[in-house]
Amino acid sequence: MSRVVLSAGAALFVLSAFASPGAEEAVNAKVWVGRAAEYEEFLRTAEVVRMEESPVGVTKPVRCYFASGGLVEGMMLKSIKPGRHGGFWESYKAEMAAYELDKLLEMNMIPPTVEKRVKSDLGAAVMWVAPVQSFKQMGGPPTPPPQHTDSWNRQMAKAKMFDNLINNKDPNLGNWLVDPAWNLILIDHTRAFASGKEMVHKMNRIEKGLWEKMLALDEATLKPTLEPYLDGGQIKNVLQRRDTMKKEIEKMIAERGEADVFFP
Repeated sequence: MSRVVLSAGAALFVLSAFASPGAEEAVNAKVWVGRAAEYEEFLRTAEVVRMEESPVGVTKPVRCYFASGGLVEGMMLKSIKPGRHGGFWESYKAEMAAYELDKLLEMNMIPPTVEKRVKSDLGAAVMWVAPVQSFKQMGGPPTPPPQHTDSWNRQMAKAKMFDNLINNKDPNLGNWLVDPAWNLILIDHTRAFASGKEMVHKMNRIEKGLWEKMLALDEATLKPTLEPYLDGGQIKNVLQRRDTMKKEIEKMIAERGEADVFFP
């Protein structure tokens, strides 16, 4: 990953994120890990007290706020109905499918996401995560400090593998977030799970633990997880893309050797 020049705001974020030895530990925004069911239930049942249109996002998401003192400050409501929009197949249901598959693969990279109706709009309620900055806000993919390099590179590899598996057509810099503890967080999957076996990202390194979980996927595993949100063809496409990934990875191993392909 190449080094980029950060904006002043991004530089301040990075400097404040990594305190000197003995200082307070950097904030971890992935507060839902180990408590996912609790956060999901809160998103489903909490009353929305205020709404405002988001200034970012082509799918016109709405930022919703809960009463202060609750488990979560707010959420993004993605209510785009299944269909073709601006040349892309999109659906709010793909948001839930991506989250549930993230859980099945034990990635913990996508914030809790549930189906929720707010007034007349039915959509995906995605937990608002903070504090984070997007790669776009940081001027491009950031370079972590040395102590986080290995973990960060593994997270980047996992994110690319996941995008390839779900055929996420919109992996732009605004949808990849980083918190002060150098956790990678992924949002916005309305364009995922479209047909096609092509790879969204060129893979260079492979995170073996995640890959083994992907290899273990089959229809019997995926249907209970994804059938509420995807049709049978979309589920089969996930496995077809996994098989395409397998061919690519086998080619990488043949050319470079396992030691150079898989993280140690």
